[in-house]
Amino acid sequence: MLTQIINGIIHTPSGWVKGGSVIIDGNKIVEISNNDLPVVGAKVIDAKGYYITPGGVEIHCHGGGGRDFMEGTEDAFRAAAQAHMQHGTTSIFPTLSSSTIPMIKAAAATTEKLMAEENSPILGLHLEGHYFNMKMAGGQIPENIKNADPKEYIPLLEEISCVKRWDAAPELPGAMEFGKYITERGILASIAHTHSNYQIVKEAYESGYTHVTHFYNAMPGFHKKGEYKYEGTVESVYLIEDMTVEAIADGIHVPAPILRLIYNIKGVEKCALITDSLACAASDSQTAFDPRVIIEDGVCKLADRSALAGSIATMDRLIRTMTLKAEVPFFDVIRMISETPSKIMNVYDRKGSLAKGKDADILFIDSNYDVVGVMAMGNIVKEF
Repeated sequence: MLTQIINGIIHTPSGWVKGGSVIIDGNKIVEISNNDLPVVGAKVIDAKGYYITPGGVEIHCHGGGGRDFMEGTEDAFRAAAQAHMQHGTTSIFPTLSSSTIPMIKAAAATTEKLMAEENSPILGLHLEGHYFNMKMAGGQIPENIKNADPKEYIPLLEEISCVKRWDAAPELPGAMEFGKYITERGILASIAHTHSNYQIVKEAYESGYTHVTHFYNAMPGFHKKGEYKYEGTVESVYLIEDMTVEAIADGIHVPAPILRLIYNIKGVEKCALITDSLACAASDSQTAFDPRVIIEDGVCKLADRSALAGSIATMDRLIRTMTLKAEVPFFDVIRMISETPSKIMNVYDRKGSLAKGKDADILFIDSNYDVVGVMAMGNIVKEF
């Protein structure tokens, strides 16, 4: 069945289109028209003057709607994905914090089942850990953290096929070999929970680590040792121009001026926006899956307040924070929630922009930058 969306301001790769229409057949976009002339037989959706943008592609999210992906169950996955969909996330890579191998296998089985379903928002599994620097563990579960072990990760990846990204600290023994191995298998290698300096970051990049997890968090910046000054991971990443980053754009994990700085230096094509949200996001729940975590000041923290431990943000909050507080142009903010993460995760052929042949994942956003309507794979999932 054909659907025609009219009376909105359309975000396209070449700029905003006013007075045009988006024409959809089933779950695919078949045309972005420069006019809104009626299409014979099409159901018409009036966008009411709202912005019409591509749906959000979430590449780092631990849960939502009161459920955590570490539970590994189909019910938890569906509930979390659907909760975030109401706030503008139409595609998601479920994220596991540092986990045991049985936990990874359980989540992988669920991921593979859901990925096989038609119109599924689940695009693959993201493993945040468990090969991390213990000194930079942050909110990770410490008893699960260890050095990269080929006797562990090789058999695992020979058994499961849904892992699309795996994060590690490149300074650990065996981490460079790990980066090379997973990259050869088409898995994105990302630097995380690290104390790397420039030489390590440079070697990591050459070993396949092309991305950086929650930039500025769980990594050092410019610092002193005694009377001498040293570059941190942050400055090292800036110096490698082709390395991509992601930022938790809740305005707390990374303050608005630094979000603007990341945008200014890395640019829209090298920075994706993420929530890094826990189960309590998109939910009335005030508890997290990890009993060590509390919610305070609009963010998740370890109970001893020694570190932030994840966010309660949703995609709509990222949009508002970047546009209103970091003062990044709205057009580029939309690219950073859709196009950039799609390219980083190699799904831009079907996600990340409003264009002919792409999946019909669409947001309707008002002049206050609130997500007022959501379409996922051609189906309205949030009425407006």
